[in-house]
This record gives sequence, structure tokens and C-alpha cells, in this order.
Amino acid sequence: MTVAVETGVWQLDAAASTVALRHKTMWGLVTVKGTFGVVTGHGEVRPDGTATGTLTLDAASLDTKNAKRDEHLRSADFFDAANHPEITFAVRSAELRGDTVQVNGQLTVHGISRPQSLSARLTGADADALTLDTEFTVDRAEFGLGWNQMGMIRGLTTVAATLRFVRSAA
Repeated sequence: MTVAVETGVWQLDAAASTVALRHKTMWGLVTVKGTFGVVTGHGEVRPDGTATGTLTLDAASLDTKNAKRDEHLRSADFFDAANHPEITFAVRSAELRGDTVQVNGQLTVHGISRPQSLSARLTGADADALTLDTEFTVDRAEFGLGWNQMGMIRGLTTVAATLRFVRSAA
């Protein structure tokens, strides 16, 4: 990519982007998978090649294909979507190194913010669009999501995202 392609304001193309999670439950015997149906975001790439931005997930839009489980995940035991409707990742800095983007930011879940660093792979880029793929783990207990009946839920949650951004018309 050239600096001219990188520089500018970008909007998340929600229709071409996915944010999903997976977590082992039932003492590690079952993997629960879910996808957030409502994802928004934007970013700005500066002339020096660094970037900032925000990604926002609607906590109530998590769909695991099990209505009863989804209702429980939206409850105060987990995301407490009524009081904390958004999950946000605020990118404080992002720097392209080859086809990898090193990202440092702040993840806010359930009203609790923690620093989060990750690597994303730049899988496509042209003058009008760029696509990033990432996968990282989160300790849900650090965000107050500690419900764990009979020790059924242990370990880290894996977040996987494919994010397509298009040049903003602004």
C-alpha cells in the first residue's frame, strides 16, 4: 500500500464484516459459538501511517443459535445488555508492519475497560477498501463476567473478526 491509499477516514462495512466469539463450556466438552449481528466502526489513517478508531458491538445482538442461552448472555449474569448495551474497542494506535497491523487499544465490556493489544492481518487493500482479520483471547472474568455455575465455564474466550473498511465519503 502507498501512503495515499492508507491515509484518510474509513467506515466499517458492516455487511462485509463479522465479529464472533467462541468459548468452551460444560467443563470444556462443548464449544459455544456466537456472532454479533450489529457491528459499527470507523477509523482514521494519518499521513504518517498510524491509525486510530473505534469498533462498537451491540451486546444484545449476540446470536449463538440458542434463544434461551442468548437471553441468559444478555442478562446481568453476563453482558447485562440492559445497562451496558455496547461493547467497544477503542484503537489508541495501530501501525502497519508488512501485512500485519499491530493494534493497541482499550476494550470495554460490561462497563469495565482494560487495555488490549492484538495483531491483525491485512488481507486486502486498495484505494477504496481494506480488510483486516484478527483473532485474540479475552479473560471474561476481567470484565465482570464471572458467572460460572458448578465450574462449567473455564478458560479464555476467543474473539475472531473480519473487518472491512471503506473510504468514507466525508
